Amino acid sequence: MSVKKIEVKGRIIGGAKPNICVPLVGRNLADLLAEAEAVAGLKPDIIEWRADFFDEVKNAGKVTEALEKLRGIIPDYPVIFTCRDHTEGGFAEIESMARIALLGEVVRTKKVDIVDVELDSGWRVTNEVITEARRNGVYVILSNHDFKKTPEKEQIIGTLLRQQEAGADIAKVAVMPNQPQDVLNLLEATLFFSENHARIPVVSMSMSGLGVISRIAGSIFGSAITFAAGKAASAPGQIPVAKLRGAIEVLLDSM
Repeated sequence: MSVKKIEVKGRIIGGAKPNICVPLVGRNLADLLAEAEAVAGLKPDIIEWRADFFDEVKNAGKVTEALEKLRGIIPDYPVIFTCRDHTEGGFAEIESMARIALLGEVVRTKKVDIVDVELDSGWRVTNEVITEARRNGVYVILSNHDFKKTPEKEQIIGTLLRQQEAGADIAKVAVMPNQPQDVLNLLEATLFFSENHARIPVVSMSMSGLGVISRIAGSIFGSAITFAAGKAASAPGQIPVAKLRGAIEVLLDSM
């Protein structure tokens, strides 16, 4: 399959090498900006703002003001904006329509490069976000997270297909392993989708300590982005940037 590569501020998503993304999880503006400065020093490829950790997340004006200041610190980094749904691991519980309205406000600032929205938000919501993103030159990740289990391989592949068919620029799944076979199932599903169906970059990970190998070796199976911890992890199993980068380099250099 021919995968459409995405270029954002000089980074190629869907190319030969995986991109390391670090989340920002600061609770207030001062912490967020200090965290951004520290993370920039770690030199990841991409930075994600997990706005659901931000105390003022329910105030769109405060969020866009913070985004403006954030961009002043990390002007050259691709930025993913994520306000994760509470049912899929989000830190704050935010009313659904308010959360989607916030995504629209942020996209219209054109201060982010990629926006993440959950596939299970429903067709009307995802279509609205995708349409607004297209108008403003922003890419869209359609994502799905299961913090309890790892679905069957066929179900994972089906989710990635639905994300692609719904108009995602990047398809993403994150699952929780309960046994080693679950990690293998996630990697095999990623590989099968990548080799047989993918027209867009795919991102996949198996969470927790058991799934760490998927964060290190995921690119071999087709995953285009891997997430590392900066000041703090935003999901179970994230490891520090330097350790992750070193492990990936050892792996890829040996191939």
